[in-house]
Amino acid sequence: MTQKIALVTGAGSGIGRACSLALPAADFSVQLVGRRADRLEATAAALPGETLIQTADIANETAVDAAFEATRARFGRLDVLFNNAGVSAGGRLEDLSLDAWKRVVDANLTGAFLCTRAAFRLMKAQDPRGGRIINNGSISAHAPRPFSVAYTATKHAITGLTRSASLEGRAYDIACGQID
Repeated sequence: MTQKIALVTGAGSGIGRACSLALPAADFSVQLVGRRADRLEATAAALPGETLIQTADIANETAVDAAFEATRARFGRLDVLFNNAGVSAGGRLEDLSLDAWKRVVDANLTGAFLCTRAAFRLMKAQDPRGGRIINNGSISAHAPRPFSVAYTATKHAITGLTRSASLEGRAYDIACGQID
């Protein structure tokens, strides 16, 4: 195996973009996933080599499955998933709407779950099997800030997702870790 494949969510800006730009130096081809095609295209334009762009809302199961199927179809494997995409909703707890709460939970937690599940399926079936999943947690998982209840709750949950996936992945050579 010579070509290594990484899929980065939230690849159009911030940490996701920076990581996407750094991965080719470690000999990775990168699949960029995010909601805004224009930002993904700008990131792709700065990358050398083979890049796949997939516009997707990671909170949508069908979109996530399509993104990972595109990875399998194009590259035949996945070596690294970086679960980076996320959003926040600030404000006082008593003023946070249920819609805002659900938007944060869907993007930060459900999206990471859906991508992790899809990565597990692909990484278990590929030859050689296995891979690495990196979840972008937050210092908020350890030291919450005021007026960030939805964000903080999801980042605590990411720690649980990471630990559970790490245990389940061992039997299949899938390592799962978290950066905060």
